[in-house]
Amino acid sequence: GGIISNVTMEFVPKAFQDAMLLPTNLIRFPNLRLKIPRIPTPSAGLVFAALFFSYFLVISGIVYDVIIEPPGIGSTQDPVTGQHKPQAFLQGRINGQYIIEGLSAGFMFSVGGSGLILLDQVKRAGSQASRYAFLGTGALLLVIGYNLSIVFIKIKVPGYLRVD
Repeated sequence: GGIISNVTMEFVPKAFQDAMLLPTNLIRFPNLRLKIPRIPTPSAGLVFAALFFSYFLVISGIVYDVIIEPPGIGSTQDPVTGQHKPQAFLQGRINGQYIIEGLSAGFMFSVGGSGLILLDQVKRAGSQASRYAFLGTGALLLVIGYNLSIVFIKIKVPGYLRVD
């Protein structure tokens, strides 16, 4: 009994305290010497990879895919030949997606996120050449991710950002 148990037990009636302690007086618990398993601490790189992969899955819309169960890829009928052609983007519906559409958009967001991470690493780079390499690669990945995301949304929503 420390201070906390004395403070909390002072409002409990004595009969109730005795009733609570009765099972421990009747039952003799074994004296076990159990060792707590030692779980090795994961490396920083492994934690980063797991978090970045979970970011990719969440941004890709895996929750939507599990709940709604959309098809992996869609199809449209060619008006001239009548044949079915595969369609990767669910056009006209901003709140719906095919699985491949979500994964490709999530990949583009991850590319842009990788660019931001590389830009952050510029300050930790040792030599001038590695700083320029981090800066150039990070900026390139960021620009690629942004521009391809804009292309994706223009495919998904025809007329997006069009000035008339």
